[in-house]
Amino acid sequence: MKILFYGYGNPGRQDDGLGIYFVEEMEKFVRDKDISDISFDSNYQLNIEDADTIKNYDLVFFCDASQENIDDYCITKVSPSDAHIEFTMHAVSPAFVLNLCKNIYNMAPDTYLIHIKGYSWHFMEKISKQADKNFQSALCYFEKLLQQQKNLLP
Repeated sequence: MKILFYGYGNPGRQDDGLGIYFVEEMEKFVRDKDISDISFDSNYQLNIEDADTIKNYDLVFFCDASQENIDDYCITKVSPSDAHIEFTMHAVSPAFVLNLCKNIYNMAPDTYLIHIKGYSWHFMEKISKQADKNFQSALCYFEKLLQQQKNLLP
């Protein structure tokens, strides 16, 4: 199974960089544990071209900072049917990217969005203490999940 972790956000806006930081740390973990078939990508925002990227994977995890009313982090299933017409193509949602992938390539990888709760959005390249706790919780969850997957492999 080919897996992609794709983080997005702006690291220059404090907690908005959580998605990118998450992917960077996951990449280090996967490299240190020598886990194969997992790729990583990141950008300031999702783009329509990302439909071409995700078509090559069985499982995709998008990761972004969240202002939603959640405790620390949550994971939601992304459905191509949740896509809606955007006012601008400057930024698109994971559902929009997945919908494009399905319509253009007739492929729809199993896709999830990791929402990590953020609190501060100032022009600064350091995440807040509260967001760092949420970040660490999400990271720990996925590290355990990947380590279990590795242990199950022959």
